Amino acid sequence: MNIFKELYNYRELLKTNIKKEIRGKYKGSWLGVLWTFLNPLLMLAVYAFVFPYILRVNVENYTIFMIVALIPWNFFTVAIQSGTGCVVANGNILKKVYFPREIIPISITTSQLINFLITCIIMFIFILFSGVGFSIHLLLLPVLILIQYIITLAFTFILSAITVFVHDVDHFVSVFLTLGFYATPIVYQASMLPQKFQWAMKVNPMAELVEAYRDILYYHEFPNFHLLIVWGILSVIFLVLGYAIFKKLEKSFVEEL
Repeated sequence: MNIFKELYNYRELLKTNIKKEIRGKYKGSWLGVLWTFLNPLLMLAVYAFVFPYILRVNVENYTIFMIVALIPWNFFTVAIQSGTGCVVANGNILKKVYFPREIIPISITTSQLINFLITCIIMFIFILFSGVGFSIHLLLLPVLILIQYIITLAFTFILSAITVFVHDVDHFVSVFLTLGFYATPIVYQASMLPQKFQWAMKVNPMAELVEAYRDILYYHEFPNFHLLIVWGILSVIFLVLGYAIFKKLEKSFVEEL
């Protein structure tokens, strides 16, 4: 429980860091925070053209089919990419001032969560005007977002700590995220994946979450509750493990940096 006490004592620093991450990303650019909307829109425009018209993916309302998966995936990848090197990037501050080190990965992940929630406005507009609309299943959306946030934070804890000692982790993460994009049913239906590769869906938390997002927002049906409960429990276990690894390695941060 000590983490909650420390976070509460340093809550102003946490809020300041989150604001800095949100505002600082596009500082100096002409469009500023509008890039939060433009980045996923540009990605959507490319995929919405390439897959249905060039690769002939035959899915009804393909733009909605893809956007309800692409935006959550974008939250995950940007948070992981930003979080992997966040401790190293703040090395000078860590050497000079004491504060709970976990504030750094928490502020990174939370700032990306806020960006994700803002970007959801685009997703809702597309869903509304496409005719797909909403259903009562939308009430489960906060549950999915919470599970994804916990899993993302767990990864950020682990990767940010290990990167202090092994700087190559950043490059490996970029490669694995690229592979993960194609191993996750974002631009294709999960049923299109060959049977011999279906196991990859079961061990990929984002694959299950993407399917759940799609069930709620595209198919208007309840997601697989069994898998949702399993990943909900596993996400908490993974977070505790990730935090334990972070605290274990934290003792040598200053020395390594």
